[in-house]
Amino acid sequence: MKKRNIDTRTITLMSLLIALMVVFTRFISFETQFLRISLTFIPESLMGILFGPFWTGIGSAVADTVGMLLFPKGPYFPGFTLNAFISGAIYGFFYYKKELTWQRVIFATLSVTLIIHMFLTPLWLGLMYGVNISNLAWWAPRIVKNIIFFPIQVVVTYYLGNKVPYKQFLNKSLTNLK
Repeated sequence: MKKRNIDTRTITLMSLLIALMVVFTRFISFETQFLRISLTFIPESLMGILFGPFWTGIGSAVADTVGMLLFPKGPYFPGFTLNAFISGAIYGFFYYKKELTWQRVIFATLSVTLIIHMFLTPLWLGLMYGVNISNLAWWAPRIVKNIIFFPIQVVVTYYLGNKVPYKQFLNKSLTNLK
């Protein structure tokens, strides 16, 4: 088994992406008690491209925890940290060391949307606030948000994933992670 070395550049880039996730989630988002619209998927997707499922999941969980500790917007609930880890792991699974195709981006986005946004998040909110999640009035804004946001997220992820010169970075600094 080969030892994994992480260099300073890798740690710095991951830290910057984590900081971007905190800023996008806590400051540049529209949020109600039951719904959030943010651009957190951008740094999370880039992290998935660069670092793979495990490290992206860890980075996303760290971003959620740091954001909650520094800028709380409600009570802490570990389910949302689990959501962050799972969504990061999904992006890493679909994007790491793979060509970013439309099909791959659609499947990754669809997986995060269905598993996190349409299943786990409503489950956690129902547990936290005692909301009856079978009420259609509670689901309508969530469904509309995901229908509108899905194509936006796919296009932005595909464009950024194919335009950001991450391959140069991979060749220079991530060779130590092999």
